[in-house]
Amino acid sequence: MSQEERDDSTIYKVVLNHEEQYSIWPADRENALGWRDAGKTGTKDECLTYIKEVWTDMRPLSLRKKMAEAGN
Repeated sequence: MSQEERDDSTIYKVVLNHEEQYSIWPADRENALGWRDAGKTGTKDECLTYIKEVWTDMRPLSLRKKMAEAGN
């Protein structure tokens, strides 16, 4: 971990897009277009740990739906 990462006191929020892909964003900033809050805020490490726990299928939502329709 770099010194910059250790000194990062920014509070982040977890955001996700229409494809249910996750990212983190500074909590005090307006979300980027197309991203919505996922309901978790905290340090960078806390947010990344949360994403690791909940984002178990990395495929975009549209691909998961197509594969389900095809019976895969």
